[in-house]
Amino acid sequence: MNKEEFLERYAIDRKGTNSLKWDKLEERFGDADLLAAWVADMEFKAPEQVIEALKEKVDFGVFGYTYAPESYFEAFINWEREHHGYEVKEEWMRFSTGVVTALYWFVNAFTKPRDAVIILSPVYYPFANAVKDTDRTLINSELINTAGVYTIDFEDFEKQIIDNDVKLFIHCTPHNPVGRVWTAEEAEKLLSICEKHDVLVVSDEIHHDMTFGDHTHIPSAIVANGKYAERVITVTSASKTFNLAGLLTSQIIIENKALLEQFDTFVKSVNQTEVNMLGMTAAEAAYNHGADWLEGLREVVRSNERYAVEQFAEHAPKLIVTPLEGTYLLWIDLRAHIQPDGVKEFVQDTCKLAIDYGEWFGENSKGFIRLNLGTEPSYIKQAVDRIIEHLPQS
Repeated sequence: MNKEEFLERYAIDRKGTNSLKWDKLEERFGDADLLAAWVADMEFKAPEQVIEALKEKVDFGVFGYTYAPESYFEAFINWEREHHGYEVKEEWMRFSTGVVTALYWFVNAFTKPRDAVIILSPVYYPFANAVKDTDRTLINSELINTAGVYTIDFEDFEKQIIDNDVKLFIHCTPHNPVGRVWTAEEAEKLLSICEKHDVLVVSDEIHHDMTFGDHTHIPSAIVANGKYAERVITVTSASKTFNLAGLLTSQIIIENKALLEQFDTFVKSVNQTEVNMLGMTAAEAAYNHGADWLEGLREVVRSNERYAVEQFAEHAPKLIVTPLEGTYLLWIDLRAHIQPDGVKEFVQDTCKLAIDYGEWFGENSKGFIRLNLGTEPSYIKQAVDRIIEHLPQS
């Protein structure tokens, strides 16, 4: 599906629909009159087959306790095999109401209070929250930023693990917010360090369907032909791919039998064993029928990225935009034009934009912003044009 057809069929105005992204701006940012370009949520309807599957469930009229049907497992397993080369087995799979919920479960299930948990900063801010909120010790290993291109500081990563006796690593792949799709070499080196020091890996792969160009996502469980699979827990969801976040469904994959039993024991303690019937219905339909829809979405995101990159290069060449390999989130360094302490005033008060701020993702990323490209081109044009128009020249 091309960009034009996708936009004609699926673009929709979400304002006034109890949308967190659009209708909670006053509460989140203190100003309701902002253009929303923040949380990773999109202004696109789900594929028709998803909507029809949900209608069928709703028309039946019963919303009681439900188990995951065999057809759901088949849909997800086929998707992972066809799109990512990962041969998942049904017995490895568990479910949660979302990736963030699962992160909290993993920290509680596999570490003890005050144990050290490491992340690669800057990174999706619920990672840090899941560590701090559960009384664990947060360890940051900063990614190396070279003119907007981010790489892993393997020496620091290993040193932090050794010095702090790290027990768990929460990995983001593809990486939010810097948009990296880790190479096979990077992934293997990272996982080998974790194996060497007996660090369990939680791999958040929620953005794994959104990659561009020659960049290919490699599930952590199949890195080096599955060498590290026994020490990897994977969590993913159809929510980011198909705009289904409100249906609260995600998949957990644990190949190691002992870890799976440990996880199952923990989950009983929080009494969370059921699945979201409508969420599973939507995800199954998306995995079975959503590939063409996804291609259209990729075209829109790539076009939005090109507009932003080209306009900034022409009109604000000192501004640094990190190359987008994966996700639909663009990481932008404003520091050549704006002092870090002045970014909020510039973005909100001057440009009238609601955007995720760099410091949300890591204390050393003040002066950066994250722009959501998963939206109509007209919104991206407005956001980019406002930044360029008001950007102080230096």
